Amino acid sequence: MKRSMLIKAVGVMCAAFVAVAALAGCTSQESAATKQQSENRQYMTQVNQTMEDLQSRLDGFTDAVSRGDLVGMRTQADNAYKALDELGKLNVPDDLKDIQQEYVDGTNKLKDALNAYIELYTEIDSATEAQPFDYSTYDQRIADIKSQYDEGIGKLQSGDNKASEKN
Repeated sequence: MKRSMLIKAVGVMCAAFVAVAALAGCTSQESAATKQQSENRQYMTQVNQTMEDLQSRLDGFTDAVSRGDLVGMRTQADNAYKALDELGKLNVPDDLKDIQQEYVDGTNKLKDALNAYIELYTEIDSATEAQPFDYSTYDQRIADIKSQYDEGIGKLQSGDNKASEKN
C-alpha cells in the first residue's frame, strides 16, 4: 500500500513537473512574441516620427522654392537629408528589414529628386546672356525629376503597405 501511494505521488509530481515545464515553454514563447511585437511597434513609431520630421523640413524647402531662394532650397534640402539619413540609422527588427529597405530606397530617390531640382534651378539662376539656359530641356528635366519623386513616394508607399500587411 505504501508502495502504491509512493508510485502515485511520484506520478503526480511528474505530471506537475511536465505541466510546469509546458507552461514555462508557452510563457517564454509568448514573451518572445510580445518582445518582437514591442520592437516592431517601436520601429514603426520611429519611422513615423522621422517621416513627420521630414515633412516639416520639406515644407521649408517648398517655401524656399516659392520665394525662388536657391540658398534656402539648398539649406532646407540639407535639413531634409538629415531626416532621411536618420531613417537609415534606425535599429530594425529582423522581420521588418524588407520594409526598411523599401523606406531607404524611397528616401534615396527623394534625395535624387531634390538634388536634380536644385541643380536645375541653379543652372537657370546662373545663366547669363553669354551662356543662357537651354529651356528646350526644361520640360523633360522637370518630368524626370517628377518621375524620381514619384518612384521614391512609391517605394515609401510600398513599405507602408508591407508594414500594414504584417499587422
